[in-house]
Amino acid sequence: MATVTVIPAKPMQELKGLEATAKLRVCAYARVSTDNEEQISSYQAQVEHYTFYIKNNSAWEFISVYSDEGINGTNTKKREGFNRMIEDCMAGKIDMVITKSICRFARNTLDTLKYVRLLKEKGVAIFFEKENVNILDSKGEFLITLLGSLAQEESSNFSQITKMGISYRFQEGKVLVNHNKFLGYTKDDQGQLVIVPEEAEVVRRIYREFLDGKSPYKIASNLQKDGVITGAGGSKWYDSTVIGILKNVKYMGDALLQKTYTTDFLTKKRVKNTGHAAQYYVEDSHEAIVSKEEFAAVQAEFERRSNLRGYSKTGKSKFTSDYAFSGKLFCGNCGSKFRRSKWGSGKNLQIVWICINHQTGDGCDMKSVKEKALEQAFVRVMNRIIANKEAYIIEETSGPKFDFEAIDAKIAELQHELMDAMRNNQEYSTAEIEKLQGLKQRVKGDEAERVWKGRMAEEFKAYLDARGSEQVDKFDEDIFRKLVEKVKVQSMVEVEFVFKVGVEVKEILK
Repeated sequence: MATVTVIPAKPMQELKGLEATAKLRVCAYARVSTDNEEQISSYQAQVEHYTFYIKNNSAWEFISVYSDEGINGTNTKKREGFNRMIEDCMAGKIDMVITKSICRFARNTLDTLKYVRLLKEKGVAIFFEKENVNILDSKGEFLITLLGSLAQEESSNFSQITKMGISYRFQEGKVLVNHNKFLGYTKDDQGQLVIVPEEAEVVRRIYREFLDGKSPYKIASNLQKDGVITGAGGSKWYDSTVIGILKNVKYMGDALLQKTYTTDFLTKKRVKNTGHAAQYYVEDSHEAIVSKEEFAAVQAEFERRSNLRGYSKTGKSKFTSDYAFSGKLFCGNCGSKFRRSKWGSGKNLQIVWICINHQTGDGCDMKSVKEKALEQAFVRVMNRIIANKEAYIIEETSGPKFDFEAIDAKIAELQHELMDAMRNNQEYSTAEIEKLQGLKQRVKGDEAERVWKGRMAEEFKAYLDARGSEQVDKFDEDIFRKLVEKVKVQSMVEVEFVFKVGVEVKEILK
């Protein structure tokens, strides 16, 4: 039988080329994952404990207690104390790390094994008090793999519990919003959204200018030129920022919750929710900055602009608002937009508008019209309306009634069934809920649009009443944008002005 002789492992001092009597350089790592008072007390107790524990061991040299307070442990990216400790270990300043448990050190297997192997290769020991494991022991890495897996499962369970808690809050209509970069709102002591008056006026200005015909790019340029500060506290405005404000339902007092969701509890990666997770629409969750009617009008205007006809070959067109007639002049033959062009130079310079498909030779025979002739035609139309107001004022009509209470009750019943199914891990189709919610939003959108048109009619009447019998003597770009939805060019000598209140008036071009 073979003879086996055990050759014991060398002391750490010898492996590092130190004297046998040299003290081990020891540090500790402490962390708590939340910032409530109980956890802060635990954190302070850990720091005091490890300082006393290391200093009172005559074989150890106290290096430091590295710590992170109020940091979630599912990854190590934001743990400054932890990262500083690893750097010192790799620099040869530390021989052993003491920490309370694996879940205090790293709460997923990937991070645990990464740093355990990294420090083990460097000859740095890690001692986990709760598990009584030293990674330099023969069974250390096996135990670390096992316990690290358990820690990851623990972190996953915590993530699921957190998600369920958020879901319940959403069901109750409790809105979770990061207000730090949210233009127009802040939070009060109870965590409720409240309006910031000066910022809210910027939001109203954006909505007003969009409905008056300006493009998001033009609005952004004007805000930047005027030195208006963004919600993030910057001075640079982008058209995408303006579009985001114009499409955010929170500005009309509602909230769409869970627009994004977490795909992986370890990486914390969030993606746009296109139906993979439930969403929650909360009506009147906070004070509105703009009315629901104005918000609906903006969405309708977005739709109108997206449907503008352009080139015959592509059917596409980009909305601009550089000039009064931009995006408002349409061909009576092919339906496409008109483009502004310059003819001649110097004293002979003329500004004309040409059908895009005629200009590109795509089969339309509509000729150009002069900008001055269009402006003068609008002046004449306005004077005709002023002289005969009663013929052009449209009375508001009421729309069909809809039983919102009944549909809300049905949605609430279905949502209750959905939550029961979620608690019992059962499958449940949300198709009927989505159908009812879609119907409700469409009807509300139609009602909001009707009310908005009624308000526009009131403003139109108020404008006419304010002018009395005073005639218009020159073209006013702002009034044109505010009142006119579009102009149909029927021929070189005839146009039709379509006002936002529904009035249509034809005029001869001179």
